[in-house]
Amino acid sequence: MTGTRPYGYTDTLDAAHFATALRADIREGLARTPKSTAPIWFYDARGSELFEEITQLPEYPLWRAELGLLRLHAREIAALTGARGLVELGSGSSTKTTLIIEALGPDGLHYVPVDVSADALHGAGAQLVADYPGIRLHALRADFTAPFDLPELPEEAPRLLAFLGSTLGNFLRPARGPFLRGLRDLLRPQDFLLIGGDLVKPEREMTVAYDDARGVTAAFDKNLLHVLNRELDADFDPDSFDHVSVWDGTAGHIEMRLRSRVEQRVKIRDLGLDVHFGRGEEWITERSAKFTEAGLEEEMAGAGLVTRQLWSDQEAGFALVLATAG
Repeated sequence: MTGTRPYGYTDTLDAAHFATALRADIREGLARTPKSTAPIWFYDARGSELFEEITQLPEYPLWRAELGLLRLHAREIAALTGARGLVELGSGSSTKTTLIIEALGPDGLHYVPVDVSADALHGAGAQLVADYPGIRLHALRADFTAPFDLPELPEEAPRLLAFLGSTLGNFLRPARGPFLRGLRDLLRPQDFLLIGGDLVKPEREMTVAYDDARGVTAAFDKNLLHVLNRELDADFDPDSFDHVSVWDGTAGHIEMRLRSRVEQRVKIRDLGLDVHFGRGEEWITERSAKFTEAGLEEEMAGAGLVTRQLWSDQEAGFALVLATAG
């Protein structure tokens, strides 16, 4: 317990964690050919607001499809797992998770939301303990893309480890195997993993989901430039870049890219960089893998995970997989 918070809180990240990681990723990513950086840097306060808008767009069915599947199957998940501990990676506002919490029964349930944002953890934590006074909540601020330890849960009853939102798709295929194996290593024999995956759909449907008519996704993509201007004293002109989305069928993922409208040089003063962009040069700002049901099960099996149940919404193109350690 920290201060007067009515829940436990552990912070595993030092104050310089994100500044150090941002500097390393931008320095390395803008030296690559093609240029490419991690999508995490979109998410300052404005970026998070824009992403919330994206989830409500008619072109972007992923969020609503996963919510629909959870509404349909939360009680079945609870019955199959018998979980009395719930750990959620990338919990954010924990909006969808309330469906699982209610199905498992909040009284006495140990819930561990894991996120990089302290603000998100405290906002969601305060709301959850107000809504469910009997819940036992311990928020964990951690970077789940790196190894981390879960706080000790006092019961030997099954735990459910949830990784929702198709965030798995932000890992390139070579990185997904080690990441999934890391999740598998967190599971005891009686534990379960619930993971979401966005499915392959017609190409046009996928590309417009990342390039909506209102331009919200374009603003979200360009928000990266505002972040770098503020955090690294750069001089990016967002109007000199266009947002584009491209389906790479060979790799099986959508790419969001910023395309330079002109030949230009950008100074990133905190890194001592002078970065050249050719006219029409594209910078990959996000890759989002799309799966088939068989492909999801194959990747899980390759990481030592056994699929116990798969639910899908074929019309919206989304799947939830419930697995155990093999």
